[in-house]
Amino acid sequence: MKILLNILIVLIAGQVYSQDLVYKPRNPNFGGDTFNYQWLLSSAEAQNLYKEDDSGKLKQKTDLQKFTDNLNNQLLNQVSKSLFQQQFGTNGITTGVYNFGSLSVEIYQSNLGLVISILDTNTGEQTQLIIP
Repeated sequence: MKILLNILIVLIAGQVYSQDLVYKPRNPNFGGDTFNYQWLLSSAEAQNLYKEDDSGKLKQKTDLQKFTDNLNNQLLNQVSKSLFQQQFGTNGITTGVYNFGSLSVEIYQSNLGLVISILDTNTGEQTQLIIP
C-alpha cells in the first residue's frame, strides 16, 4: 500500500506545472506602471494631515524695507564692534569669562584650539565655537 501511494505521488508530482513568482512594483518611480501615478498621488494627498499656508511664501521687500534692514544691520555691526573693543581691547580675544547682558561668554584654550562657549542665562541655550 505504501509503495503504491509513493508511486502515485511520484506520478502526480511529475504532472504538476508551476511558474515563477514575479514582483511588479506599483510605484512608477521604481519601474511600475505609469498609469498608477495619479492614483498614488491622490492617495498620498488624502492622507496628508499638513496643509500649506500662505505665510511660507517669500514676499518681495520694498526699497524702504531694504534700506531699514540695511541701516539696522550697520548699526548693530557698529555696536558689536564697539562692545568687542571695550571687552577685549586692541589685543583681541584673550581667555576669560565675559558677560554681555544675559549672555555669558567663556573663552579658553583646549587641545582642539580656542574654544568660545556662549550661554544665554535667561533661556539656558548654549553654543560653542571652536577655532583651530
